[in-house]
Amino acid sequence: MLLKMGSPAPALKVQNWMRGGPLANFQPGKVYIVEFCATWCGPCILAMPDLMLLQEKYRDSGLEVVAVAADEEAATADEAQAYLDAWLTEKFPQLNFRIGIDCTGEMNKLWMEPSFSFGIPSSFVVDRDSRIAFIGHPAELDDVLPKVLDGSWRTSDQAKAADRDRIARGREEVFLSKISAAVKMEDWKTALSAIEEGIALFPDSIHLRATHAGLLLHKMRDMQTGLPVLRELVRDAIDRNAADWLLQAMNQLFNPAYDDTDFPSVERLAMGKELSEHILALTGLEDDVKASSYRLVARYHYESGNKARAEELLELALKLVDGLPVADNIKQRWLGELLQSLAKYRGQKVCYGALCAVPEDVATLKARENPLEE
Repeated sequence: MLLKMGSPAPALKVQNWMRGGPLANFQPGKVYIVEFCATWCGPCILAMPDLMLLQEKYRDSGLEVVAVAADEEAATADEAQAYLDAWLTEKFPQLNFRIGIDCTGEMNKLWMEPSFSFGIPSSFVVDRDSRIAFIGHPAELDDVLPKVLDGSWRTSDQAKAADRDRIARGREEVFLSKISAAVKMEDWKTALSAIEEGIALFPDSIHLRATHAGLLLHKMRDMQTGLPVLRELVRDAIDRNAADWLLQAMNQLFNPAYDDTDFPSVERLAMGKELSEHILALTGLEDDVKASSYRLVARYHYESGNKARAEELLELALKLVDGLPVADNIKQRWLGELLQSLAKYRGQKVCYGALCAVPEDVATLKARENPLEE
């Protein structure tokens, strides 16, 4: 059943309440924010202080914030709870709202899946009659919440349009899930059919457009068909000058995980030059997005022969990642990937704090020469 604005709020099936007392039911007359989050999710972590401020600001108006960690990465439920507890103690000792954990998947089945909510953070606002008033990103709450509290939101044209757009995006994600399943089975015919159907319905979907190019170029290795698709994607990204379009296009060209040996080198670098100039001119990007963009643009500069600029961008990315309020295991992995690229570009061992990396070819040679060295 589709979960949308006006639907009765589902039950709270939480295994354990990590902070605050248990909440069995939504109380009539109160407004709730049910926030889905995880310790590994950078945007979720950035949203926590804002949720604390909303709880304090609107407490007397009947607001209660309830966070749910339903996507923790751990081998067991006990391990997930211990990790979440330690993280809350360290990062948010003054947390002023309830937070529960669910490792069974029940909360995702009741809330996330029926609402086409495929990513976190996701915010659900429950109105005073225990019905869904809003589903979306927590960054939208500053605008939406006062209107929910005064009773004007659900009847507004803005609310109805927002819910229609959200459902449309959710249906787009359904196509992406079908494509992903087909790609996993290497069923290229089914994947291409789903992509083409999806693009016909959602021609402005950067996700479908990028997936189309990626499937042809990096999975099927069909350069003859894929290059025209990529050229069109790059041109549209530049015309729109939108961060998500530019970064998705650049990713098709300079993601370190992709094999680009079949790409026409001159054309690839020419497209990379134009995309890089637009990406570096973007303003207002979050630090995690900046760091990702710097890594892609750094590879373009390295392959163009400007090693100094490539190294400079990676150093900037390292500082940005080091300052992100994300879980340590996520941060260390990201820093390690950036250091590996920097070691390759410099051709020597590099360190950042306690982390060090050597160029992969040097590491491989050393392992061959000293196979028993630990």
